[in-house]
Amino acid sequence: MLSHLFRMSGSSRNPADSLYTPENVRNILIVRQHNQLGDMLCSVPLFAAIRKKYPGAHISLVASPINYEILFSDINPFIDKVITYRKASARELREFYSELRHHDYQIGIVPSTVSISRTSHFINYFSGAKVRVGARSIDGRQNKVEYLLNLKKDFSWDPVKLHQVDRNLEVGALIGCSLSENELAEVRIHLGKEEIDFAEEFMKERFPKNESPVVAFHPGAGKGPNRWDAKNFVELMKLLKQEFNAGILITSGTIDKQVTEEVARGLESLDIKFTVLENTPIRKVGAVLKLTDLYITNDTGTMHVAGGVNANIISLFGPTHGYEWAPRGNDKIYIQSPSSDINEITVEDVYSIASTMLRKNVNAMNILDN
Repeated sequence: MLSHLFRMSGSSRNPADSLYTPENVRNILIVRQHNQLGDMLCSVPLFAAIRKKYPGAHISLVASPINYEILFSDINPFIDKVITYRKASARELREFYSELRHHDYQIGIVPSTVSISRTSHFINYFSGAKVRVGARSIDGRQNKVEYLLNLKKDFSWDPVKLHQVDRNLEVGALIGCSLSENELAEVRIHLGKEEIDFAEEFMKERFPKNESPVVAFHPGAGKGPNRWDAKNFVELMKLLKQEFNAGILITSGTIDKQVTEEVARGLESLDIKFTVLENTPIRKVGAVLKLTDLYITNDTGTMHVAGGVNANIISLFGPTHGYEWAPRGNDKIYIQSPSSDINEITVEDVYSIASTMLRKNVNAMNILDN
């Protein structure tokens, strides 16, 4: 942890001294109402750390409707209640804040690690939480509504290239919440029977022969600069097909339709068979990715889901930072472009790493078979 980088603001008396001890805390609010799936999934270890310290507390999370499916399930056993927030009429907003105040929160936390949301801080403040926790500044960027917090620090994360998971945990450290390395490694997406059954049936139907590895790809991304060129993906797929006779799986969401179609046309012109898993509930996508041999993906939401199910991953980064966002763990490798242009990553760069990973996994399977 990097507590030596932080500076306490305000009075020397901690406003939570008598309130944030586990025996005194009945209700906790976490406000994470942004729409980015990656931001939310990188927050899950923070939720685990809060639950660890406050096992008897009722923990509520304010989230956007788009993230509801991911969070209110056994992916995250650390949250008791998800309260969805959306821009609404004055009457609906009054009902929203009335529900918040009904819980009598002792602690409210706004884990700002990317941008600083005024809305999140106002939600936290009007919830009536006694101790309101968050960032006074992030890497020199001031929180203009820091006056709504009464337990806050200045955070300096970029100079030490801290991962988003650790940034969230640093905010939690303000109220004494932490995880050991072993505990952190255990925070995974725990798939249910329905999702596992779906994935097994999907793989059996689409890739019935087990002799060849199945390599999945995600050529899309919500932000254009995060997308490696479709032609690069096609060339990479061709090489992996030639070398390993790899089964080709493409994951695709609604926003990825155009780039997925471009990749599909390229593969069809080369007479390469492929399967598209599209517009599928994200937890089922995760279950399928867990059964593949390798996932090669841009920096996008499904990358985080793949990390959450412990898939083997190569993630590609251009303007965003792999040290900050890439999934961590064994057989999880990120490639950072030498510039902000993701297409300065070459097909050869990715192929070299992918072929090494696939050979290693094939050798491991041969050892197990023998």
